[in-house]
Amino acid sequence: MPLVRSSVVSSVLALGLLATAALQPAAAGNTWFTGGEAAVRGYDTVAYFTEGRPVEGKRKFAHRWMDTEWRFASAVNRDLFAAKPEKYAPRYGGWCAWAVANGYTASTDPHAWKIVDGRLYLNYSKSVQRQWNGNIPDHIARGDRNWQGIKKNLAAK
Repeated sequence: MPLVRSSVVSSVLALGLLATAALQPAAAGNTWFTGGEAAVRGYDTVAYFTEGRPVEGKRKFAHRWMDTEWRFASAVNRDLFAAKPEKYAPRYGGWCAWAVANGYTASTDPHAWKIVDGRLYLNYSKSVQRQWNGNIPDHIARGDRNWQGIKKNLAAK
């Protein structure tokens, strides 16, 4: 019984964290979560694919795409992104994949990530990511259905 109770408490805590997470307003017309000045809090999105880990980007290797600054750890990564940004940009505008699957947005932690079928997904935290990992195909399907409406609402702000 303690294990079940622990899972319930974890679920309630994760939901509470998301419910109280600052729902970041997007800049007018911009649907990308930046968490500051750059997309993905300044982390290099190409590095998730090439190094298998989050790596902080540098301003000197910045690239502008979709009205947002993206930072990279190297000129090579910047150029890979510039050639195929859709390949390396996180799904759902960099917002929490679990939140989008549930119909809203929440900020993300660059250390709570997963590549699924060649696409980068970010989550609010590692504990929320564990919830998302519980049924990835369902969460992606729901996120894909919800994203267009959420994106419209963000762009209207």
